[in-house]
Amino acid sequence: MSANFTALAYLVSAILFILSLRGLSSPESSRRGNVMGMLGMAIAIVVTILSPNVLSYEWIIGGILVGGAIGAVIAQRIAMTAMPQLVAAFHSLVGLAAVLVAAAAFYNPEAYGIVDAGGELKVLSRVEMGIGIVVGAITFSGSIVAFTKLQGLVSGNPVVFPGQHMLNLLIGIGILGLIVWFCMDMNPTVFWAMTALAFLIGFLIIIPIGGADMPVVVSMLNSYSGWAAAGIGFTLENTALIIVGALVGSSGAILSYIMCKAMNRSFFSVILGGFGGEEGGAGPAQQTDRPFKAGSADDASFILKNAGKVIIVPGYGLAVAQAQHALREMVDELKEEGVDVAYAIHPVAGRMPGHMNVLLAEASVPYDEVFELEEINSDFSTADVALVIGANDVTNPAARDDPQSPIYGMPILDVDKARTVLFVKRSMSAGYAGIDNELFYKDNTMMLFGDAKKMVEDIMKGF
Repeated sequence: MSANFTALAYLVSAILFILSLRGLSSPESSRRGNVMGMLGMAIAIVVTILSPNVLSYEWIIGGILVGGAIGAVIAQRIAMTAMPQLVAAFHSLVGLAAVLVAAAAFYNPEAYGIVDAGGELKVLSRVEMGIGIVVGAITFSGSIVAFTKLQGLVSGNPVVFPGQHMLNLLIGIGILGLIVWFCMDMNPTVFWAMTALAFLIGFLIIIPIGGADMPVVVSMLNSYSGWAAAGIGFTLENTALIIVGALVGSSGAILSYIMCKAMNRSFFSVILGGFGGEEGGAGPAQQTDRPFKAGSADDASFILKNAGKVIIVPGYGLAVAQAQHALREMVDELKEEGVDVAYAIHPVAGRMPGHMNVLLAEASVPYDEVFELEEINSDFSTADVALVIGANDVTNPAARDDPQSPIYGMPILDVDKARTVLFVKRSMSAGYAGIDNELFYKDNTMMLFGDAKKMVEDIMKGF
């Protein structure tokens, strides 16, 4: 295969990736975007395999078959509630792949055509390799920590200790020093020391980040995985890898910025130590000294079917209970009664960007009924009912009204401005930010305790 044809095929692949990102920016075009992305990747893989530099196909075909089979099984079996940790796990594999490819190029640079006239690895390739290895190793270990937190294998609470920031700074300086050393001397000890420290700092920068900041972490690690791929792409002089890595890295960085803005948090405040742990407790038996109003499914049925306008706010509790299909059925019945229904989505609802949008799409909720925070927030004041299902921190009025609150300034959905708030939740426990929700104690709030799916089904029985 000629170099010109390869370059042209990579260009077509890159264009398809760009169109894929454009398609994924809207629910209506997301399917088309996915198809374009898959087609672009297929072209890139086929062209790379047909490269004259490939001497043996046994391992390549074996890897494709094994990896494809594992991916197909995971895609069929994974629950929507586990999607955030799956994304984190996949990010870790991208980072590890970058490290392994760099190691292969380090020990056999001639096979990759990245040697100078003296037969040694090019200096520029050493710089690119060093950066790619470090970012890839950080992505791998950081993603593993994020996966264990999201999966519940370890506590979602921040892990902090004295001197943590200073230790991270010293390790970071050490990594930079080793990269410089590696550029001057291709010593295997330096190569692996640099890699080991990068693995370590990836672990250390994620453990202090709590559950409330997990959406930012997921998008941030997505960005890291892209830059790792781009760095190795420069090392291998592979145009497709550079373009794909840059697209993933830049889009992930932009998404991280959007997530931070939605939480009124700076990127560095997240990295230097997050807040928030796991939601604890279960059932209405959890004690609180403050008065609140509890209701039943029958109460909610009466209020909803007599409402003129209802806004539904889904959260992670909806995902855990897999209540999206039951919710869609309930909304269909409400619309038959003449009730105007809309859905309000906060940018960081759930545990990853777009989590709630995907859940609602899975239940075939019409796209024109789903609105982002900026589009619908002013409508709560004219709504008869705001039905909150499993969301917590993103509806906490303290973020708007209490300057002393740790989440003060974070944009929230103004559900408390609705005439009545129905709040479906398992208990009175705090959310992922570990902060009591002032909405629970408002005069216009009625708490509905129980599993979200069962509660929605019980509400429907009263229609």
